[in-house]
Amino acid sequence: MMRVAIIVGSTRPGRRAEVVARWVYDIASKRSDAEFEVVDILDFNLPLLDERMSPARGQYTQPHTKAWSAKIDSFDAFVFVTPEYNHGPPGALKNAIDFLYREWNNKAAAFVSYGGGGASGTRAVEQLRLVMGELQIADVRAQVALSLATDFQDVTFKPAARHDALVGTMLDQLISWAGALQTVRSGEGARPVHEPSHNEPLK
Repeated sequence: MMRVAIIVGSTRPGRRAEVVARWVYDIASKRSDAEFEVVDILDFNLPLLDERMSPARGQYTQPHTKAWSAKIDSFDAFVFVTPEYNHGPPGALKNAIDFLYREWNNKAAAFVSYGGGGASGTRAVEQLRLVMGELQIADVRAQVALSLATDFQDVTFKPAARHDALVGTMLDQLISWAGALQTVRSGEGARPVHEPSHNEPLK
């Protein structure tokens, strides 16, 4: 059975990401084609990236990195739940992504965003799609964009009914790609290690 992580992408006090992730999980858990788990980056207490070596080497020294690595490595696909801060994703989410490399490779990702200003978090997702490419993650087209103006009443989350169907479409695409990429990963033993330039070990 494929495993899908629904990643809570904000650590901010009063965040809405957790309730959104739980809503996605409630819809996803009715499916029989994958197992789903909510993964909260807040639980891993990740500092700003503090590993000396490139994540591509997998030579982790910090206990928090090893715990994060083991958790992410156990999944076949990811749903990133992200707010939009200043036209981008939260720094905490980007930092958590940057801690690892191989654990993300040849897996699939989808996005659920929320925000104001009429964009509903879509600009944060556009930035994350660029990051996914560098990590060799296949991100699916379908996404869910929630508006702070219409899908929340103050702090109460009340998504429009149409979003439930959008979650289903997004998960259909995600699980389809995740299944295809399992085949890719099964033959990747001879793949050369690629070390992203921005993660080169310190001299």
